[in-house]
Amino acid sequence: MDNVDEARQADRVTQEQATAEPLTQHVQRISRRVRAFDHRHPLVWDLHLTGFWVTAALIDYYGGGWLNVARDRDNPGWLILTLSLGLSVPLLRRRTHPSAALLAIAPFALVNAWTGAALQAFLLQLLVVFHIALRRPSRNLWWAAALITTPAAVMAARHPQGSPDRDIVPVLMSIAVATAIGITVRTRREHTEALEDRARRLEIERDQQAQLAAAAERARIAREMHDIIGHNLSVITGLADGGQYAAAKSPERAAQALQAIGTTSRQALGELRRLLDVLREENHPHASHPELTPQPTLTDLDQLINGVRAAGLPVTTTIHGTPSLPPGRQLTVYRVIQEALTNTLKHTGPGTTAAIELSYEDKGAVTATVTDTGSGAPGTGTTQPTGGRGLPGMRERTALYGGTLEAGPRPHPEQGWRVHLHLPEETQQ
Repeated sequence: MDNVDEARQADRVTQEQATAEPLTQHVQRISRRVRAFDHRHPLVWDLHLTGFWVTAALIDYYGGGWLNVARDRDNPGWLILTLSLGLSVPLLRRRTHPSAALLAIAPFALVNAWTGAALQAFLLQLLVVFHIALRRPSRNLWWAAALITTPAAVMAARHPQGSPDRDIVPVLMSIAVATAIGITVRTRREHTEALEDRARRLEIERDQQAQLAAAAERARIAREMHDIIGHNLSVITGLADGGQYAAAKSPERAAQALQAIGTTSRQALGELRRLLDVLREENHPHASHPELTPQPTLTDLDQLINGVRAAGLPVTTTIHGTPSLPPGRQLTVYRVIQEALTNTLKHTGPGTTAAIELSYEDKGAVTATVTDTGSGAPGTGTTQPTGGRGLPGMRERTALYGGTLEAGPRPHPEQGWRVHLHLPEETQQ
């Protein structure tokens, strides 16, 4: 649910940006470029802003403007010049070290108040307070406020001009305003960074989900390709070997084998074409919908078994109950039986027989057992492979429905291989 809410919030931000007025979008682009440049070259902006305020302080000194607000006009010029520079030059470090910048300004602000020069440059401390509220923990604001208020109290005590509130209250209000602005900008920045972080995490999660989906799709395609190609090639190989032996003694049997090879090949090509059509349809959602034959079901078992018998493997079937399975479960049972018979064709010798036993139960439960009597290739000692994609593919299909699959040699003294599949009852979702 949290991921859904974050995705919706990120979508709303994207939609708001997309539907903004052209002028607003232009301003946002310029603002992003300025911030990016400042992030790469912070000293440029710091030098410009500090130079501006230093120039303003020097104009106030050389122009004599400070005399209009001074409480004591008899201060020497060198002192006023020193105070002007001392109150403005530390601004160069206001962003990287705001606390140090305020501490550097504090002695000059105190002298400014003690001597009664009352230079307006002391208000530049508020700019430092803004950066403390923006970049430092909130506890730093208390001592910063006390450090700025102290010169105001000294000014009110040494050079009173009416009520003391006239000097202290405006300073306190200015500190409150600077603090409020800094906290507001900080909150907005943190909110924006949080949204950007959520967007990044959602993009990473989306990419991971896409990779997982692609891996699952590759595994599914690999299973289908293995089942289609492996089974049909095994049948074709068996038919070709049988036709080769029958060619010399029984040309009619050889012709039948060639005909069966053609039928099996066309069936394999048709299944491959259907699989490729499905893949093409998934990659091009706007393409026209082709006429696709559905995946094999239990009704196709007879055709499968007849093909195996034609390849030289006698197969007997025993069925208990009436099948009432959904297409997905039917495909799983079909592919497991197909893989078991294909392995028997590939890894057993002449004279091998196979048996299929199917038991249909209530609510979609089914049990399928495929056994053979093969003795295996000479020197192998087994009738079935222990590696490859066949057994993992069968287990993956079975796991989709919470079933179990057992595959291994038949218990002594019986000879051959046994594949046992069980799919439990369907659970109500």
